[in-house]
Amino acid sequence: QVQLVESGGGSVKVGGSLILSCEAASSSVNFNCMAWFRQSPGKEREGIVFIHPGGGTEYADSVKGRFTISQDSSTNTRFLQMNSLKPEDSGMYYCAADFVLGGLYCPTEHTAYSFWGQGTQVTISS
Repeated sequence: QVQLVESGGGSVKVGGSLILSCEAASSSVNFNCMAWFRQSPGKEREGIVFIHPGGGTEYADSVKGRFTISQDSSTNTRFLQMNSLKPEDSGMYYCAADFVLGGLYCPTEHTAYSFWGQGTQVTISS
């Protein structure tokens, strides 16, 4: 089982910044894919950042150049730095993880992930 614990959401004004964190605790399951998804009311859950097997990262066009992923290996925590926030960035943010056998890339569909954090709310106001 992989337990993902998120923190760092909140409310900021347009143009502001937030840092989300996702700490992964695994008792017996390894994972080689991690991703951040977000979901706004009435919309599909959208993948915005993927950490692929081997460490490469991929950003959705909607966040490219504004969001940056980093990690602290000592605590198995990934951080999502979000800058220049826009109202359309509002929503619930989730980190997700899974193990992809023999794959080079993480899946982009949220249904492919077995392990999820509890979600953290991000609200951007004008």
